[in-house]
Amino acid sequence: MRKIIKYIDKPLLIISVLLFVFGLIMVFSASNVTAYMSHEVSPYNYFIKQGIFLFLGLLLSLVMIRFTTKAYGMFSWGLLIITTISLVVLLMIGQSKNQAISWYDLGFVSIQPSEFIKVIVIVWLANYYEKNRKKLNHYSKSLFPLFVCGVIALLIFLQPDLGTTLIFMAIVGVIFLSVPISKEIKRKTIFSLVGLVVFVAVAIVGSGKTLLFERQLQRFDFTRPCDKLLSTGNQVCNGYIAINNGGLTGVGLGNSTQKYLYLPEPYTDFIFAIIVEELGVLVGIAILILYMVVLYRILVIGKNSNTNRGVIMCYGVAIYIFLHIAVNLMGLFGLMPMTGVPLPFMSYGGSFTICLIAALTIVQRVSVENGLRHEKGVK
Repeated sequence: MRKIIKYIDKPLLIISVLLFVFGLIMVFSASNVTAYMSHEVSPYNYFIKQGIFLFLGLLLSLVMIRFTTKAYGMFSWGLLIITTISLVVLLMIGQSKNQAISWYDLGFVSIQPSEFIKVIVIVWLANYYEKNRKKLNHYSKSLFPLFVCGVIALLIFLQPDLGTTLIFMAIVGVIFLSVPISKEIKRKTIFSLVGLVVFVAVAIVGSGKTLLFERQLQRFDFTRPCDKLLSTGNQVCNGYIAINNGGLTGVGLGNSTQKYLYLPEPYTDFIFAIIVEELGVLVGIAILILYMVVLYRILVIGKNSNTNRGVIMCYGVAIYIFLHIAVNLMGLFGLMPMTGVPLPFMSYGGSFTICLIAALTIVQRVSVENGLRHEKGVK
């Protein structure tokens, strides 16, 4: 354990802890009014739950850090199969929540399998391409993971969860482009996929139908949200008002007005708007800078790894975190449709919080193995 502590990346660890603690404080500030007035529970309800999620994530991290990245790969096959089956069963027996069948409602907590499968797929792809690195010039070996991930993406899309589907596909796509597969296979695969998308799009337009649900189509009408304040633009426009209220230095911690039921569930997708309203644009910018440092440290750890497995895991986690940040904030600022994607370290949510901690632990394990390998090489 001493060597593990010695070789974990300290800047990444310290910044991650600071962001999680800050996020926990903001979950309480953003949720207490809604918890009491709308859900008729204790103002501390979501604060306590998020604290429990963080504690469970910490316990998971302490267990995971002791296993090698090779062991992660061995576990990933079983976890991938279990989670994929859970997605199928969810579509069959799950109940709709927020107009999507994405959660298993266990009463005291809800579990979202699509969140877990994003991290599991990163590890699985890293393990698969590492084990088959000498066979990646064969189409069957190179493209098999894309077929598996395509099936999973379809299951997530049918929930329907367009935001998670797009993030999942983007993670898989970036990893596919980063692995040492021949350029010919990559080029033909990309052209084939683009051709398939164009063909399907033309066929759908010609038939006058759409693959998207009505709720998803409404979200594409995201321009000028304040003109639609009483309908589809309600959340984004009230987010604008919150950010405008905050100015440079904010109205003070706990003093947000938009959390008084103007923003529905402000402790999830729109928590950044509450942060800026209460603490100001300067704190918002500081958070974005810390995000960049986190991503930079993850990329550095990946670059220093001398195995494809370590590189892919780190790059996969980096794109996983980056996409959540980008999609959440672009939706908040009205640059793209809102998709219900949580903001890393900040948003309330058990499945995503535990998955994020697991993803960061994977990166830290790569850092430990880098240090151990370097120490062995020096000796």
